[in-house]
Amino acid sequence: MDDGDFQMQADRDAARKLYGALRHLVQAIALFCSVAAVPAYAAEKLVLAFGDSLTAGYGLKPNESFPVQLEAALRKGGQPVRVRNAGVSGNTTAQGKARLNWVLKSLGRQPDLVIVQLGGNDMLRGIDPAQTRANLNGILAELKRQKIKVLLAGMLAPPNMGSAYRAKFDALYPALAKQYGVRLYPFFLKGVTGNRALLLKDNLHPTAQGVGVVVRGVAPVVKGML
Repeated sequence: MDDGDFQMQADRDAARKLYGALRHLVQAIALFCSVAAVPAYAAEKLVLAFGDSLTAGYGLKPNESFPVQLEAALRKGGQPVRVRNAGVSGNTTAQGKARLNWVLKSLGRQPDLVIVQLGGNDMLRGIDPAQTRANLNGILAELKRQKIKVLLAGMLAPPNMGSAYRAKFDALYPALAKQYGVRLYPFFLKGVTGNRALLLKDNLHPTAQGVGVVVRGVAPVVKGML
């Protein structure tokens, strides 16, 4: 083997060593990144906002909805969290109950908290509060079966529904919260209902500012539960 052959062999050996060193370096970097990412992902909580148009953000821009504003408020307060919007405008408690398991499966992981915000459309349609209670009972029972923490957002019937209806409807949320041992936020639209400046023209749904009022009430409760 002449001097040229020796040089070529030496160059090949050097190249193999360099390639091996680079491969180990890349593997080490990848391992470090994967390990470093685990605590951040594990620390990030997942909240499911499961409701109707009040959750979906009816009449608002996407970045003005309750889930988006709630996530922003929690993150600003130092809580790493994602809030998924599972609100469907017009949904009754029966429709919510029917889609619950599909929504949970679509998340890809179990949520750390589910905010159940349903019942307003039942009330507006004059559905028997006993039926509303039965549907919410089904939702809460399933969440309990899956060992998922719940914040139940209550609603209140307006005076024009009549005193008998109001008494039955308003009482169902505290009763269910007690039955299942879940946290109750007594009235989701606290501070908004009756204030035209915080409501859309339909006088039912909150403006972006109205949602902000709701979030200021709900966010501390959610943070405490996480």
